[in-house]
Amino acid sequence: MADEEKWAQVQDPTSEGYAMFLGMLAGFTCFATDLRDLRGQIALMTEQYFEPLKRRNAHAYAGAYSYFYAHMLSVSAHIFHENFQQSFPLEVSFVPMMHPTEAGKIFIAEKATFSSLTDFLRTEFYRGLAAGNAPRRCHNCGRYFLLTAGYNTCYCNNIAPGETERTCRKVGAHRKEAQGRANRTPAQREYDRAYNRLKVRKQRGKISVDEWNAAVAQAQELVAQSERGELTDEEVARKLDQL
Repeated sequence: MADEEKWAQVQDPTSEGYAMFLGMLAGFTCFATDLRDLRGQIALMTEQYFEPLKRRNAHAYAGAYSYFYAHMLSVSAHIFHENFQQSFPLEVSFVPMMHPTEAGKIFIAEKATFSSLTDFLRTEFYRGLAAGNAPRRCHNCGRYFLLTAGYNTCYCNNIAPGETERTCRKVGAHRKEAQGRANRTPAQREYDRAYNRLKVRKQRGKISVDEWNAAVAQAQELVAQSERGELTDEEVARKLDQL
């Protein structure tokens, strides 16, 4: 509006400026829809395909993404009768620039021009994924946080809900451990006591490392027999006491 000539074109339905103005408004309208679609796609990918991963690196993400990609191709073809597109228009140029931190140093920069902000966000997401970085939903507060390559945790480092200082990482780990203890069967609790007893004996030199490994393996087998219904809890407790 500060440029009278451009503002005059916007008000003239026959001008090029008016067409550009309508295009800009349409872009704003589409952006909200495109952004919701992108968020939904990333949520599906991270929670259904990345969450089960045991490792968090570029190789693991690539394998999970291949399953996601194949499934999306199948769904698009059979349900929507169209192709699943993961390509976006991008103009790349290489320009000389002054280094941002080293005075007087010039470097060659890659300049990327996108047709929409959503395309930029998609590209940055996949570039990060290729490098082994991906979002994950915190198992405590439910918010997304960024996992860098090789780092695997279920909890973010933000202040946990209802806390003033402790983070989700601290609160979540304690809650998970407590929940695990509360859900253990009588046979598993007997195993915990036997394990700690054997560990103390090993540390005091009363049994060798080989004897310790053999006893622990035998204790684990007793618990497995209990879970298969081959031994009662009382039988497991009695046998564990004999180790």
